[in-house]
Amino acid sequence: MTIEQQRLEDPAWRRWGPYVSDRQWGTVREDYSSNGDAWNYTTHDMARSYTYRWGEEGIAGFCDEKQQLCLALSLWNGQDTILKERYFGLTNHEGNHGEDVKELYYYIDNTPTHSYQRMLYKYPQTAYPYQWLIDENGRRTRHDPEFELLDTGLFDDDRYFDVFVEYAKAGPKDILMTITVHNRGPEAASLHVLPTLWFRNTWGFGDDTDGVPNYYPQLVLQPDKTVSVEDSDLGHYVLSADGSPEWLFCENESNLARLYNTHNGSRYPKDGINDHVIHGAPTVNPAQTGTKAAAHYVLNIDTGASSTIRVRLESAGLAKPMDDFDAIVTQRKVEADEFYKHLQPKKATDDEKLVQRQAFAGMLWSKQYYYYDVSRWLAGDPNSPPPPPERLQGRNHTWLQLINAGVISMPDKWEYPWYAAWDWAFHCVALAVIDPDFAKQQLMLLTNEWFMHPNGQLPAYEWAFSDVNPPVQAWAAWRIYHLELERKPPGEEDLTFLRGIFHKLMLNFTWWVNRKDQSGNNIFEGGFLGLDNIGVFDRNTLFPDGSHLEQADGTSWMAMYALNMMRIALELAQHDCVYDEMATKFFDHFLYIAGAITNIGQTNVGLWDEEDAFFYDQLRLDDGNVLRMRVRTIVGLIPMFAVEILDNELLKANTPFLQRMIWFQGHRPDLYNQVSRYTEKGVGEKRLLSLLRGFRLKALLTKMLDESEFLSPHGIRGVSKVYQDHPYDFTLENTTFLLAYTPAESDSDMFGGNSNWRGPVWMPINYLLIESLDRFYDYFGDEFTVEYPIGSGQQITLKAVAHELTNRLISIFTKDAAGKRPVFGQHPKYQDPHFKDYVLFYEYFDGDNGRGVGASHQTGWTGLVAELIDRKYDSFV
Repeated sequence: MTIEQQRLEDPAWRRWGPYVSDRQWGTVREDYSSNGDAWNYTTHDMARSYTYRWGEEGIAGFCDEKQQLCLALSLWNGQDTILKERYFGLTNHEGNHGEDVKELYYYIDNTPTHSYQRMLYKYPQTAYPYQWLIDENGRRTRHDPEFELLDTGLFDDDRYFDVFVEYAKAGPKDILMTITVHNRGPEAASLHVLPTLWFRNTWGFGDDTDGVPNYYPQLVLQPDKTVSVEDSDLGHYVLSADGSPEWLFCENESNLARLYNTHNGSRYPKDGINDHVIHGAPTVNPAQTGTKAAAHYVLNIDTGASSTIRVRLESAGLAKPMDDFDAIVTQRKVEADEFYKHLQPKKATDDEKLVQRQAFAGMLWSKQYYYYDVSRWLAGDPNSPPPPPERLQGRNHTWLQLINAGVISMPDKWEYPWYAAWDWAFHCVALAVIDPDFAKQQLMLLTNEWFMHPNGQLPAYEWAFSDVNPPVQAWAAWRIYHLELERKPPGEEDLTFLRGIFHKLMLNFTWWVNRKDQSGNNIFEGGFLGLDNIGVFDRNTLFPDGSHLEQADGTSWMAMYALNMMRIALELAQHDCVYDEMATKFFDHFLYIAGAITNIGQTNVGLWDEEDAFFYDQLRLDDGNVLRMRVRTIVGLIPMFAVEILDNELLKANTPFLQRMIWFQGHRPDLYNQVSRYTEKGVGEKRLLSLLRGFRLKALLTKMLDESEFLSPHGIRGVSKVYQDHPYDFTLENTTFLLAYTPAESDSDMFGGNSNWRGPVWMPINYLLIESLDRFYDYFGDEFTVEYPIGSGQQITLKAVAHELTNRLISIFTKDAAGKRPVFGQHPKYQDPHFKDYVLFYEYFDGDNGRGVGASHQTGWTGLVAELIDRKYDSFV
């Protein structure tokens, strides 16, 4: 075991980490409006003056696991009107494609215990163009590209600072922060640097439901120019800093005068340090005490030179805290290198290793302390005015049991500083490669009683917990268990985890069956199902006449769910026969769903279209008739995900299950004939359970692997490219709806400003397609081949197809023959030596050229590329 792997055995090493959000303003939690307009209730302009109720934000933030004490970076270039204490971005209404962070920052390195981590922030030397970014994006339409920070030209002459922030831990409660500033500009330049320490305000609201005592902590400057940290729960800490900075203190209290024109607030409010540095205002406490403190440095840096500041927060009260500082940082970096050297595929290229390590770094940096008590949020706090009464029937009012307080893996700490149920499952699969215990803990967290609704529903995301995401948690649990099993000797299976998640997911499966099968015919209506605007119309639409959408993807997700639960039950049954009947129950359910997909209610009408050889959604009208949505999208490919391969040895060990399989063949041939012939043995006497027999699989692949339809240079598109020149139209009640292929940004605001499933490449769907192809290959072997790409005349195996798709996805991030990374698009600045090797992991990717689109630090499911690099070399050595 490497030293970092040894640390993973000690929970104390996880207690401090990068758990500070990149954005708290504009979130649902901080919204106490009557109309639910979260973006305008707390704005970026208010953020420096407004004390948050539910969390904190900062640049390169670091805090304890309860987010009681936070450490982060503030900067001022001498030109801006405010300190750079937080990242700036556009709200959902300001951006022409929705919310969008307008900063340049990169998560470069991190270890699972956060013993070492590093990031980079690029800060212009001229005034930051806040209003220009708002105005220009406001002028542009949904058909125009977004106006980005690089488009302003502020970086063209390299007049910017590269600010690297490193954290290293000398011990579980000993944090070393290094700030290194490089002047990339052609002339000497000055920069104000303010490492800032503050307490989350846990004393002003009269509430301690997050487990933090309702007390008043204190930061005090000592005679030796260190800052003592006094906290009844955390205990005593000391903050030390290089040299002789100007120490500035204020309170983490709202500036009521600025926000509400009320003058009964603190004399030294939250923005006191900002006002003092920018305007020279007397807004910092001359007694040098408070709940927020900053060490103020003014660095004068020559062109091409750099300057470094060191800060240490530790609990021992060291006499000489800087003596061993550099040696510790160097050692932790060496240990991080050893950790990744041990884990990364030896045959991977150096560039692939760089991409993989930064993908993991982004996921680790994107952990966040998340606090949301819905009951308290709706009712208001004892020490605050009561919220408007409209809130009691507004957003999330049926989720009164939800109390979340802990460290959670987030999709993107700026654009999505809240969890989403299916994103989270994909995060766990990627994180399991480097930290399986954390991955399992996170998956269990989502299903515990403080998250799951009493009726069994999993919360979707904080904007609408009652929305529905695809039920991929059982798949993720089995994938994580299997990944860990490959690395452990026999007898060390984590059956406790598998049993625990299985029982919780049984409740969720039952919720799906009871709530999302409107007609009781095993055809499911999940609504938007996380695919946002992929449909012709909003798939959450409730029609007044009772018509409803019967979804190929919703039904296929449930078939996949049933197979995942069946497989987990079969695994558990090897150790406890009580699970035999559960495996049979989920096998039965899979068959009933499979039969319904082809023959709904014995009407000979199903979701498979024989003429087109494709799966389609359909609208079931109130009179029982159906209107089929004959549009080729990934909705029609999702049935491929419902596939499971059973080893003959496993079936021999579970005779009751095998007998049930044989019983169905003889007694329900109508169902048996709708799925793969599971009694027919494949390679190695394996059995195939799938919605697809060989013919239907080949039919879907004929479209999926066609470069004029789904196959792009960098993965499978969300919508067939045939609709670029010939949009699909659908008429309902004299209204015509159009769906066109859009390779990147959305031209529809049907479901969210920056949502787009109408063409781009999405990593999670591609990942599941690759995994499904691998499973089909396990059964069919080398004898089953398909043409790839369509029209080439070349026949390859399904394993080879999976490998080709894996390479296409990895190539989004790696350098091409010209040394360019497709993810960056065509902006020439990304070829600069100080840009080209810092990778961003976007939400989704242009279906034509691979350019990154949407959230720029969506290292949640996009971080799956790290696991794909592993998979590439595991499969083809």
